[in-house]
Amino acid sequence: MKMAGLESMAMVVEEVKPVEKPVDREKTCPLLLRVFCSTGRHNSTGDYARGNVPQNELQIYTWMDATLRELTGLVKEVNPETRRKGTYFDFAIVYPDTRSPTYRMREIGITCSGQRGGDDNKTLSSVKFQIGNYLDISITPPNRLPPPMRRPQPYMNNRPY
Repeated sequence: MKMAGLESMAMVVEEVKPVEKPVDREKTCPLLLRVFCSTGRHNSTGDYARGNVPQNELQIYTWMDATLRELTGLVKEVNPETRRKGTYFDFAIVYPDTRSPTYRMREIGITCSGQRGGDDNKTLSSVKFQIGNYLDISITPPNRLPPPMRRPQPYMNNRPY
């Protein structure tokens, strides 16, 4: 009796990023993006409670392929004091919590006026924005400290004793 030899097959696994289909802006209806800006900090999620929203609403008609850099430019068009080089824009999505009648906030990226950055080309669809969510932008002028860089926090259980 002859046994068949087993061959080992090596599988190469690559991280595949989903390819975003470009939006045909001539044929696709834009969405209404409700943006709330605040200087030096994000608005509190409590400001969005019980059907309320913060002051300073900016309404932008845009598409899901809009980048954070593009949105930064639109905010700068209507808000002259944000045009200064070195102004930071810290973007966050505000969305309803599915388990309670509150809102949650998730930071999605930072852009800086006059500088290129790693978050500039993030699109609304790539950060899982859903129509109906709000966009909250913390604007930090150049004469203040920039927003702290977010680093993943180590798990509490992994600390050496």
